[in-house]
Amino acid sequence: MPTHHGSQPIRQIAALPYRTEGDALDAPVKVMLITSRETKRWVIPKGNVPPGVEWHRAAANEAEEEAGVLGVLCPTPLGTYRYRKRRGNGASLMVDVEVFPLAVNRELPDWKERAERQRRWFSLADAAEAVEESDLRDLIRSFAASEIKAAVRRATIFETVAKKSGINSMFGWFQRLLPRQGNFFELFEAHVRTVVAGADALGRLVHDGEHRADHVREIIEREHDADEITREVLRVVRQTFLTPFDRSAISSLVGSMDDAIDEMQAAAQAIDLYDLTSFEPEMIDIAAIIVDGTRVLAEAIPLLRNVSENGKRLHELTERLVRMEGHADTIHSAGLKAAYRTYGGGDPMAFVVRREIFNHLERITDALEDVANEIDSIVIDHS
Repeated sequence: MPTHHGSQPIRQIAALPYRTEGDALDAPVKVMLITSRETKRWVIPKGNVPPGVEWHRAAANEAEEEAGVLGVLCPTPLGTYRYRKRRGNGASLMVDVEVFPLAVNRELPDWKERAERQRRWFSLADAAEAVEESDLRDLIRSFAASEIKAAVRRATIFETVAKKSGINSMFGWFQRLLPRQGNFFELFEAHVRTVVAGADALGRLVHDGEHRADHVREIIEREHDADEITREVLRVVRQTFLTPFDRSAISSLVGSMDDAIDEMQAAAQAIDLYDLTSFEPEMIDIAAIIVDGTRVLAEAIPLLRNVSENGKRLHELTERLVRMEGHADTIHSAGLKAAYRTYGGGDPMAFVVRREIFNHLERITDALEDVANEIDSIVIDHS
């Protein structure tokens, strides 16, 4: 629970509600801001942590009460920002706010503080301009690549070579002789779209057991799509003379992404096999990490089009994925202990089932970390 001792800042939590406008990797990301009750300035849902409540769950509660939104909230914080809070006695005290990303899947027509606040969706750039706190402005700007199209400009390997070596366009005939199917970046991005979609379906599955069959079916369909893309990547690797990265790096990258969605399918099939419709809180938290982890991955993959320019941002994103996997491991251990205390004595089969689901979820986060490691290897080799 956040406390205040001496000169240490007061601690609060907040949610950053977001949604993506479409399925494309460069689709605009929007965030929801709300007005504060007194000054009516634009803020994000935030508050104190009640005794005994986990921080990210308190952030989800604030989002529901202040903004009327529900969704998948990642328990790994995005970062912190600092502001001064003026109290009724005139004191202006420093507050550190831990921010948790919330993928919104439902907007309530009525909520607790509807009469006291406005809510509005903003683009990342507009949201950053609307808030007053400079740290929060930086967090919003770093949430996703606001200039992704510029950052991933589609320079070919020949343009890069020409720029560095002075070779002129007279060698364009050589490019035309090469296979035209070597669109590795398009294939990487198509694959990561299936991973993101599979994770979103998994997030819905653990929140909506009543419609389990639909969510399980979508995950299986997405996995089949990913398999087709993987086969195409491996075919093109064999037929393409020049590749943007080492052939083994290409195979390892797409293989690690494929492992992630394979594990999503295995988790979904186990949930379906054991007829689970309700899930332990720790399972929901790991699923939320998976959803947010694939969002991070979806930003990282297009940046591979220009590794030398985007190396710093790629490293930031892969570091976040590694931190999220470590957090998921901690939640996994806590969830297993809680499940054993609940079911181990009286219903051992129920414990075995939940242990299997936990293990499937953990393997998904492991696979996402493997993707991060493959990206890091490419950055080291090509930056």
